[in-house]
Order: sequence, then structure tokens, then C-alpha cells
Amino acid sequence: MAGHNAPEPGGTAPDPARDTTPPAGAEPPRGATPPAGAEPPAAASPPPGAEPGTASRTGAPGGEKPAAGTPGRTERAPGTSAAAQAAEPGAADEPSQVAAELDAKVAELEDRWLRAVADLDNLRKRMARELDRVRAEERARVAGEFLPVLDNLDRAMEHADAEPAAVVEGVRAIRGQAIDVLSRLGYPRQEDEGARFDPARHEAVSTVADPSAEPGTVAKVLRPGYGDGEHRLRPAMVVVATGAARDGDDGVG
Repeated sequence: MAGHNAPEPGGTAPDPARDTTPPAGAEPPRGATPPAGAEPPAAASPPPGAEPGTASRTGAPGGEKPAAGTPGRTERAPGTSAAAQAAEPGAADEPSQVAAELDAKVAELEDRWLRAVADLDNLRKRMARELDRVRAEERARVAGEFLPVLDNLDRAMEHADAEPAAVVEGVRAIRGQAIDVLSRLGYPRQEDEGARFDPARHEAVSTVADPSAEPGTVAKVLRPGYGDGEHRLRPAMVVVATGAARDGDDGVG
């Protein structure tokens, strides 16, 4: 046909669609044998800051990830940053440090508690010794106050056969001396005859109809009392007056 190049005799016309010669600078397809005399493609340079010997995710042939255990690559757990991974050893040591501080605090408190218990025990023993000392001193003081009374009783007994009247006077004097001793010890003798009856001070053992005494007063003291207020040694044993009896009154209320 006119206008078309005629094929050479005995040959096949070239097909432009089947031309496999790659353009200049293009990489040959995967698995294709490079033409004779062509230089192999240079290895891609790692990006700035990348560790040498570590392949990037997109640098592997075909865009595949390098297999696990590839030399020169450090595996990390998903979602864990490099900073968190670097801080893990310090975070693991923190609980042990807190536990050591708590153990030291507990040991300090236990030592203080033991010292306080020892101090309280020493105080209890010291106070017990002090109370025993004070009791002994008070007993000795009371006994010393009564020694002159015993001395006067001994003198009265020596003159009992010679002068009986002098013995009676001596006993009266010794009685007064003993009353003075009790008064100095804080237990004065109470003279309650004729006083108004007071249940806190008196112990009534009976009543008597006495026209000369005011009703409700102490008609007679059977046993005197010593001391007053909080320092009462014993109450007085008394008989209480009720007033004169009326004619025909049998005493039954």
C-alpha cells in the first residue's frame, strides 16, 4: 500500500509496542536481566539521622517489611516510644526504692515505740519506789509522834503502886497528849455533844426523849469522831434527842 514502509524481504517488521528497551536512567523491572554493559543500580542512601545498617520500612525490595530478627534492627512493642523504652529500667527500680524507704520508716517507728514502752516501764517502777518511800516515811512520822505517849505511860506504870492518885492524873495527861498527836496528824477530835445531827459526821445508834435538849441534836456522844471533811478518820457514834414525850403517847409514829 502506498505511503507505508514495506518490510524488508525475508524479515519481520518491527513492532513499536514490543520495544523492551528501558529509557535512560530507569530501573529495570524486577527479575529482568540488565543489558550487557549496564551498571547495577546504586544502593539507596539512608535518610539523615537513620542508624547505619538498618533498613527503612520502604527501602526493602517490593515495599515489604524486613523479617523479624533482622541483624542491626531493635524490636519494640507496638505503641512504645523510644523514650518510654529508655525509661523502663528506672521505672522498674522505683517500687524497690519506695519499699526500702517504707521499711526504714517502719524500723524507725518500731524503735521509737520500744523506747517509749521502756520509758513508761521505768517511770512505773520509779513511781512505785517513790510511793513505797513516802509510805515508809509517813509510818515512821506517825510512830515517832506516839513515842512520847508511850514514854509517859511507862512513867505512870512505875508510880502505880506508890501514888494511885498521881497515876490517875498521869493517865489524864497522857490522854490529852494522844489527842494532840492525832490533831497534828490532821485528825482533830470532834466535840459533838449538843450539835445538830449530821449524817455525814454522826452515826446515830439510838434516840432519847430529853426535854432539856432541842429535838434533832446530839444528846450524848458514845464514841468520839476524829477528822473532818475529806480527812475524816471515823464518824462519831451518838444518841439523838427527840424532845419530851407527851401524855398518852406510846412512842409509835
